[in-house]
Amino acid sequence: MKNKKTIFIACDTTSQKKIKKIISETNSLKLNIGYKIGLEFFYSKNGRNFLSQIKSKNIFLDLKFNDIPNTCGAALKAIQDLKNIKYITAHINSGEETLRTIKRISRNKYKILGVTVLTSINKIHLKRLGFKNDIKNVVVCQAKIAKKLKLNGIVCSGQEIKKVKKICKNMEIVVPGIRLPGDKNQDQKRVMTPKKAFDLGASAVVIGRSLTNGNIKQNLKKLIKSLK
Repeated sequence: MKNKKTIFIACDTTSQKKIKKIISETNSLKLNIGYKIGLEFFYSKNGRNFLSQIKSKNIFLDLKFNDIPNTCGAALKAIQDLKNIKYITAHINSGEETLRTIKRISRNKYKILGVTVLTSINKIHLKRLGFKNDIKNVVVCQAKIAKKLKLNGIVCSGQEIKKVKKICKNMEIVVPGIRLPGDKNQDQKRVMTPKKAFDLGASAVVIGRSLTNGNIKQNLKKLIKSLK
């Protein structure tokens, strides 16, 4: 690999012991490793306190803010004692006013990533939610809002990378729904291998169970090999 790829490892667990193991077993000189902390761990007993003690790591706090402006603004203020957070996420569907509030209160302390259509949703689910456009068109509209508001990046599935990249040329594109070659999709509908996502132009990918289930060190070697 000519350049180090950025990999966010999804720490989807309530176990502090498991997260300690994930962190200790994913040190790599060949990759830029970060850790995505989501709702499951953040809301767990003592999860927030544990997070405050993680030092010198690239932390991606994936809370997906999605509420009225005042509520999201207050929630963001409530986590500002956490000094080690680099990225936060907010649903673009929360609306421009909410996103502006998040950006204003953030004051460039965090990189704000706008979340588009979740990778667990396919075109059938989207139609049931009342959207008439297909997924890619919805994501394009969301990407245009993210660009207009000058968010730092976009979270989208691998299938939308090319379209998003054309709109958000100077923004980070973070791609979840990543599976190592041969792994099952599980609850994700729109998935992709890490190599293909990077080849299409992803800035970073998010990988969870594909890496954290089973032998983590062996899975990490498999990941590095798949990127060559």
